[in-house]
Amino acid sequence: MENNNTVEKDYSKMSETDIAYRILADLGEPIYYKTLITDVIDKKKKSVQSMAVAISEIYTMINMDGRFQYRGDNGEGKWGLTEWTPPEVKRTRMASQAISAGDEGIPKQSAAKGIKKRKTDKQEE
Repeated sequence: MENNNTVEKDYSKMSETDIAYRILADLGEPIYYKTLITDVIDKKKKSVQSMAVAISEIYTMINMDGRFQYRGDNGEGKWGLTEWTPPEVKRTRMASQAISAGDEGIPKQSAAKGIKKRKTDKQEE
């Protein structure tokens, strides 16, 4: 029983993202985001006044942490670990996401600014 108490103490001192990482690493496969987050809350023994706010906060932390990768390819809303994806697959996914974002005009505007700046720099020389 002391082992279980030690594990609980460890979880209480860990960050939410570290707990989420450990859950995924132990499981070895992507998990639905809400299940992952409720598991984090349970293991952390975090008191929650609003479950919606807690889910939003932890989801944001996971989203900003590079160790995690959203696996929503089939609309399942699962999170996995980045280390599970081979580098060449990561690049392909990033490229397809950039193409999708290009439809919104965001990267095109940034690229255009860079080109204008380079032309201006050359003119000054």
